[in-house]
Amino acid sequence: MNNRQIIIYTDGSSLGNPGKGGWAAILMTQGKTLEISGGYRMTTNNRMELTAIIKALTTLKEPCNNVTIFTDSQLITNTINKGWLNNWIKNNWKKADKKSVLNIDLWQALIPLLKKHNIKFIWIEGHKGIEGNERCDVICKLAAEGATDIDFVYENTIKTK
Repeated sequence: MNNRQIIIYTDGSSLGNPGKGGWAAILMTQGKTLEISGGYRMTTNNRMELTAIIKALTTLKEPCNNVTIFTDSQLITNTINKGWLNNWIKNNWKKADKKSVLNIDLWQALIPLLKKHNIKFIWIEGHKGIEGNERCDVICKLAAEGATDIDFVYENTIKTK
């Protein structure tokens, strides 16, 4: 397992919720920085927050032992750090209130990445001048404005309701 330190900032947004959405991640290691982003024509903010993390971790070609993800999503940090994800899995994707978990497809895509890497999730307050977070916010909003990709799972979900 690679021991180099990798710092990742992520963010997601939607212009309307649901609406056009964008995700962004900034990966930093050993003096190198990579910015990645994308957008979907119809999605939600939480789907974009999760997508940003999945896309960032997928970018890592080999298992990494020292990854820190900074996100302004309390949902994500609480889900991982407070053990909600493990409880949801044990309870057949039901929350404590017995309601179904949203965005199961993305949580399921995240699980193998959590197993592959040693990751620390840190919540940061958005719009407080933290450079990586502010940059991600700009990038994901630009990605949302130009969004053309299709979030098939989300769009198929709303068509069946």
